[in-house]
Amino acid sequence: MSRRTTRPRRSATAGTRPSAITADSPCPCGLPATYADCCGRLHAGTVAAPTCEALMRSRYAAFVVRDEAYLLRTWHPDTRPPAVGFDPGMRWVRLEILETTDGSAFHSTGTVTFRAHCTDGGRPDSLHEKSRFVRYEGAWVYTVPVFVD
Repeated sequence: MSRRTTRPRRSATAGTRPSAITADSPCPCGLPATYADCCGRLHAGTVAAPTCEALMRSRYAAFVVRDEAYLLRTWHPDTRPPAVGFDPGMRWVRLEILETTDGSAFHSTGTVTFRAHCTDGGRPDSLHEKSRFVRYEGAWVYTVPVFVD
């Protein structure tokens, strides 16, 4: 997920977790687990994403909680920006996984097609993207969007 990474504006809370998400909150990625038991473990670095879909979900959750370090850590170094600019007017509200191809423990590449719903300045919006992932130094990393509408 690459939306809003090149905007020069940065919120005063960029890189910090909004207070609405706690360890006991439902995970923003949409799976039926708490943040601590789901994407929070990946953000903390205690486990690695076993599949492309798990990495996609954790990256979406990282945008929700504004975890810049995780986003940069899980971005391939050839395509990684120097920083993630979080738009203070954007709130991510829901993730839909539409399709996955490959991306399991038995693959070296994979894609995840998703729609991430948000509000931008209070107006409903969404990002529809097919993201490409590869294994880099043994871990799944985000490389590029295959298409964006």
